[in-house]
Amino acid sequence: MIDPITALAGIQSAVALIKKVSKTVDDVSSLGPVLGKYFDAKSTATKAVAQAKISGKKSSMAAAIEIEMALEQTKQFEKELQFLFMQTGKIDVWNKIKARAAQMDKDTAHEERKQKLQRKKDQENLQLILVIVILVVSILGVGSWIFFEIVNHCNSIPRGCGG
Repeated sequence: MIDPITALAGIQSAVALIKKVSKTVDDVSSLGPVLGKYFDAKSTATKAVAQAKISGKKSSMAAAIEIEMALEQTKQFEKELQFLFMQTGKIDVWNKIKARAAQMDKDTAHEERKQKLQRKKDQENLQLILVIVILVVSILGVGSWIFFEIVNHCNSIPRGCGG
């Protein structure tokens, strides 16, 4: 499970870094590396919220609420970033960044669904193998018991079996 507190700190750290760097750069295009860290932190935090909500623990839920509020603040921060890109005439770059982030989120969700489906198939295959093993062992056990009974029966007849 992703630690919600670490996820929250990651967002706050990335936002602070972007604000600091944006004051010192001449071209918003040079914000690329720190924007990458920001979107990574946001993605991690989103996953942490989902996991914390699923866990149902009070401490996790409190952290989820805190992160949810931080994610809400990221919306405002992203509007500020968008405005910064607009001011410098690079709104097309911002739109490409947002589109890339959305596509990466979509790809990640698709990959997670694919992995979940594969785990389900693996589990079903394991169950099938277990059923087959139980059936084979049962058949061998019953067959051995029948064979043992026939041998005992034949040994108990004075002339032996068959004649």
